[in-house]
Amino acid sequence: MSAAELVPVEQLGSAIAVSEAVSFIQMIERAARDPSVDIDKMERLMQMHERMLAKQAQAAFDAAFAVMQTQLPQMPEHGKIKNKSGGVQSTYALWEDINDIIKPILSKNGFALSFKISNRDKFSVVTGTLSHKAGHREESTFELPLDISGSKNEVQGLGSSTAYGKRYVAGALLNLTSRGQDDDGAGGRVARLTDGQKADFKAAIEALADKAASEELWRKITAATTACGDVAAHDELRADIAAKRRTLKS
Repeated sequence: MSAAELVPVEQLGSAIAVSEAVSFIQMIERAARDPSVDIDKMERLMQMHERMLAKQAQAAFDAAFAVMQTQLPQMPEHGKIKNKSGGVQSTYALWEDINDIIKPILSKNGFALSFKISNRDKFSVVTGTLSHKAGHREESTFELPLDISGSKNEVQGLGSSTAYGKRYVAGALLNLTSRGQDDDGAGGRVARLTDGQKADFKAAIEALADKAASEELWRKITAATTACGDVAAHDELRADIAAKRRTLKS
């Protein structure tokens, strides 16, 4: 067997994808020169080509993401939430620490993480986009009230909420876990709503009678899911309340 025939296993998928793309482009070029092929047929061919490229981009994203998952460590929890007596009530991973750790790993695997921040009433909406060099991207959105705890003004509250939102959006997109400095390596804490809390919120959503009431309920849901960092429950209840709002009158 010649050296030209030896293709590493990890490169075989990309080699096949490139070959298929070249063949499809050649077919489109032949069709473009054929006077019997009308515009509608050409548009359908281009749409097929776009779908094929999108499928290949997602496959490349999934493969690179699987490799990256093995390289992402648990995040250290250097942030502290203190109770009224000054004792440490809980700890959390700071966004600054998370960003410093994940940036070189993202770059190494062909990924980039970006954020879009918007505001609605007293809420901050953080949308994160995980993009791969092959062209595929995934998004996650986290909506939370402005943090005006303590003596923060609205500008400080926006900065605090933005960092908080980035932390949890990044966690959702990258499947990050964190570990406290004093847990003897027992693993990350999994914070979430209790089954009872979630059931109560779902019952309240089902009982909604108007959109004004849904806004108030959403503030309560956001406050509860943000307090414990339960991104999954936040997304699930957001979908539930959005579906319910479509059936309500103003």
